[in-house]
Amino acid sequence: MLPATFKLCAGISYRHMRNMTGLRKNAIVAIHHELNRLAGPGPSNWISQVRRRSSLLSSRIEEEGYSEEEMSYVKQGEDALQKAISILSEQDGWTVETVAPNGDKVLSKVLPDIGKVFKLEVVMEQHPDSLYEELVGNMEQMGEWNPNVKEVKILQKIGPDTMITHEVSAETPGNVVGPRDFVNVRCTQRRGSTCFLAGMSTQHPKMPEQKGIIRAENGPTCIVMKPCAEHPNKTKFTWLLSLDLKGWIPKTIVNKVLSQTQVDFANYLRHRMADNVSSELAPAC
Repeated sequence: MLPATFKLCAGISYRHMRNMTGLRKNAIVAIHHELNRLAGPGPSNWISQVRRRSSLLSSRIEEEGYSEEEMSYVKQGEDALQKAISILSEQDGWTVETVAPNGDKVLSKVLPDIGKVFKLEVVMEQHPDSLYEELVGNMEQMGEWNPNVKEVKILQKIGPDTMITHEVSAETPGNVVGPRDFVNVRCTQRRGSTCFLAGMSTQHPKMPEQKGIIRAENGPTCIVMKPCAEHPNKTKFTWLLSLDLKGWIPKTIVNKVLSQTQVDFANYLRHRMADNVSSELAPAC
């Protein structure tokens, strides 16, 4: 049995066979079975070590379906999410940048190694699930309702939670800040009733830097959506923004543009969600 087991394990060392999930599972089961037989009543240290390592290998079977490049993107997205959550969890040190008449608020904070980050805090009338579907499920349609965005294109999807996107922003009024483009890795997750959309800048072979447009850098950024405690069908919406626009732009202008972009985004999103409801209620012809 032992030679047959190692033949099976050797077989999955070939890439085209390693991607066959069923074969990998059979190999793991065979290894466990053979180790149990060899162990007898008192397993030796080396068998215990191999059994422990094979258990770790078994737990990563699904991850092994990804290429090394894909796993790198997955890790980048997860890192962006964890960094963003860590920043948002610190409640001290935030300074109010602007408060809109409707209560929408933008705060800022300077962080070591990152620089100035901005945090939008608003309440949306919709449930987090509806907002998540619009922002994630309909991501490529954002240019239809947000004038600050020209285009969003998904370059690659990796599993259910990770994607690589290319985005082009519109110039600001008066062309104070010209159009920028971004290549981002995004991590989308749900944890209980809370939805996360995190991201940071990356590189992708399908979208090298373009002539005539400045490539800006994101990260880490994150939108967090969770039901309001008092009104569960409404959403406490938080957007952490960390952005380097590049180019020769005074910081005072950058700060004003970024905080206004967040306020505008909340209003554009409200209008989009209201239009969606109107479309659903409109009678069919």
